[in-house]
Amino acid sequence: MNIRNVGFVGLGLMGAPMAANLVRKGWVVTAWNRSASALDRFEELGGSRADDVASLRDQPVIVFMLPDLGFIEETAAGLLASWADAPPAPGTAVVVMSSVSPSGVRGFGDRVREASAGNAFVVDAPVSGGTKGAVDGTLAIMAGADDEPAFNRLRPLLAAMGTTVRLLGPLGAGSLAKACNQLVVGTTTAALAEAAELAERSGLDVAALYEVLSGGLAGSRVLDIVGPRLVERDYTPTGPAKFMHKDLSFVVEAAEAAGAAVPMAAAGVELYAELKRQGLGDQDLAAVRQTISNLSTRASAAADEGIITA
Repeated sequence: MNIRNVGFVGLGLMGAPMAANLVRKGWVVTAWNRSASALDRFEELGGSRADDVASLRDQPVIVFMLPDLGFIEETAAGLLASWADAPPAPGTAVVVMSSVSPSGVRGFGDRVREASAGNAFVVDAPVSGGTKGAVDGTLAIMAGADDEPAFNRLRPLLAAMGTTVRLLGPLGAGSLAKACNQLVVGTTTAALAEAAELAERSGLDVAALYEVLSGGLAGSRVLDIVGPRLVERDYTPTGPAKFMHKDLSFVVEAAEAAGAAVPMAAAGVELYAELKRQGLGDQDLAAVRQTISNLSTRASAAADEGIITA
């Protein structure tokens, strides 16, 4: 099989620049996307389009970059049906680069193996680094695979999209690592948002506060990257905030299976659920500041009402 030929499913905020980097670095990429306009732009970069996902059946590698496992299973249904009729070449790889449930992706791996008569296998390889990392090709890629030699054959492909590629264990390990990543990112962003609201409502300058924090133990990549958006209340999407609720739910799910306590993740699930209830889910992760601002205003109004009616 020619590993330089790749199928790619999903040309969204992350998938489009990831697929574009593959084309720039010499891969022959055939892509499918629900929106035809994204495929038009991809063809202008030198990629090719697929009429449907099932038509990618003979690609040696098929990458999925869709919002969740439910979307992946829906779009892959025709592909698996085609493989059930005529199995693909041995060693065909399905690479799930979305943030998905660790247990869910293991189940998907079982279904792919069964449909393909054991000829196809699944690797989970979710990414971190946001749209900037996707554009720059500097993503961190955390992977899980049951067959390490087979995974190593995929390393050049993954290295074309990221600068850090690490196999962390069997299928599902990459998704668990991504859940841990999101635990840190989601709760840190929420803590920074809380600090911003507390500071501003107390008369402090948030930008000055963050400058001081960045020089001490509270400094972090999250502060460096998300901090300016929190200061400016810039919620232009670099990735929809609603996905953090999904990702933190995976943390809780994995913790239950492992017998681990995750109080920060549990609090984060509720906070990002509130963000969605407030209609902010399609905005940037930094919109969690607006969620906390709205909660603060609500609490202040309730307190004032209590004083008035007392």
